[in-house]
Amino acid sequence: MRKFNVAVIGVGAVGVEILRILKERNFPINDLRVFARSSRVIEVDGESFQVEAIEKENFSHIDIALFAGTEGEKGASRLYAHKFINEGAVVIDNGSDFRLKEDVPLIVPEINKEKIFAHRGLIANPNCTTIQMIVSLAGIYKELGLKKIILTSFQATSGAGKKAALSLWEESKKIVEKNKDKEFSEIDKKLKGEFPVFGAQIAFNVIPQIGSFKEENYTTEEWKVVKETHKILEDTSIRITATCVRVPTFTSHCEAIYFETVKDADLGEVKEILRKSEGIRFLENSYPFPLDAEGTDLVYVSRLRRDMFTKNSFWVWSVADNLRKGAALNAVQIAEEFISSL
Repeated sequence: MRKFNVAVIGVGAVGVEILRILKERNFPINDLRVFARSSRVIEVDGESFQVEAIEKENFSHIDIALFAGTEGEKGASRLYAHKFINEGAVVIDNGSDFRLKEDVPLIVPEINKEKIFAHRGLIANPNCTTIQMIVSLAGIYKELGLKKIILTSFQATSGAGKKAALSLWEESKKIVEKNKDKEFSEIDKKLKGEFPVFGAQIAFNVIPQIGSFKEENYTTEEWKVVKETHKILEDTSIRITATCVRVPTFTSHCEAIYFETVKDADLGEVKEILRKSEGIRFLENSYPFPLDAEGTDLVYVSRLRRDMFTKNSFWVWSVADNLRKGAALNAVQIAEEFISSL
């Protein structure tokens, strides 16, 4: 079996998960290099990795470069992706910088893996919220079509990175310490001071904003769901609207998804499609919690029910580990599909 020289760029929450998944899935690696802003040694599941300072290194002899998702003008993807490509590597990028570029394939392997091979050196990984929703509905779309999707997401703090998850932990500790000798009626759950990660306290709170506000008062996260889904399915006729909410959990996003099908469908038909859909586990008589999904690879779909007042319209509840299928796993699956044809 051919082996490949692989680079992982970024060692935050997603980068660490990429390293973990490459090992778990026995990806055929010849040489593995890990890059970040500064050199250091990190440990993942008892294994040490030497991290190289990206600005000081050359990128020759890399076959596949997995970018963990930094974005913006000063992000690693903008600064270094083209350098890897110029040296002959194929870049799989977790950030949002290139997702909507016309000549960049936006890939969820369960839906459009054939588009991988249209790449020009760069393949984009969709946003975690989009991946989870589209995997949940892919089988429905293929067999029944979709007219409308209404999404409400409940997103874990790790979706904003390691510092964001840590802020939940630190805020929670401060509140517990402040109230350890108080009766419940006296507990003060509010903290004073700055909240640099989310702009508001996340512990014991809910924030109905992810990203910045853009056109029509929707946030960037909400627009990602719309635009990325249209691109992946190559179907702009689907009416999609979303509300994305940050909640005080560490890992695993939850989504309440309402959808209307093009073709006539009853509950039994939808149930059968979900049972056989790739990448999901359909739970008919129970429902998953975020803690159940953490560390797992599937998208869990449950609470299927029909809208009693609108024909061909249904609700489901979806839960998935946002760091795995929502980011790192999807990227590694793209890499696996890519090498399968070489």
